[in-house]
Amino acid sequence: MNNKTSPSQMIRVPNVLIPIVRQISKIHRDGHTTALLQGLHELISQFDSSAKLEATTELQEVEEKLGQLETHLCQQDEQLSTKLETIAKHLEKIERAIASGRYSNSRPRSSAYPYQYQQAVEINSFPNENLAQRLGMTPQSLINERETKTEQEFISWSRNRDPSGLGWKFQAEDGLYYPVRQ
Repeated sequence: MNNKTSPSQMIRVPNVLIPIVRQISKIHRDGHTTALLQGLHELISQFDSSAKLEATTELQEVEEKLGQLETHLCQQDEQLSTKLETIAKHLEKIERAIASGRYSNSRPRSSAYPYQYQQAVEINSFPNENLAQRLGMTPQSLINERETKTEQEFISWSRNRDPSGLGWKFQAEDGLYYPVRQ
C-alpha cells in the first residue's frame, strides 16, 4: 500500500484551460507522466530558444537602423559644413568689396516709397466739427475749452492735443479754426 500515489490537489485554472487540464490529468492517470513531462520540457525549450532568436533578430535590426541613421547624420554634417564654408567665402568677398569702397553710400538711393519726399499737405482751416475730431473730442467740449481759456491758453492747449503739434486759433468772423505756426 506504500505504492499508492498521493491524493490530487485541487487547483484553480482559467475556464479556457479546463479541457486541456482534463486531458493532462487523463494522461497522468494512464501512466504516461514521464512522457508528458519530457514533451513539456521540449515544448518549453523551443519557446525559449525561439524567443531568444526573435530578440536577437530584433536587436540586429535596431543596430542596423542605428548604423543607417549614423551614416545619414554624418552625410548631413558634411553637407552643412560645406554650405557654411561657402557662406563664409561669400561674406569675405562682401567684406573686401565694402572695404575697397566699391559699395559706398555716396550715390542716391531710389526709394520704395516715392511719395514720402513730396511736400506735406498744408492745412488752412477747420470747422468746429473737424477740429474736434482731430483733437479727439466732441464739438461741444471744444467750444467749452475755447470759451473758458484765453487765446494763448487755447493755442497752447490745442498744440498739446494735436497729432502734428499745431496750435489752433479761432476766427469769429468766419467761425473757423486756423493753425498757428511757431
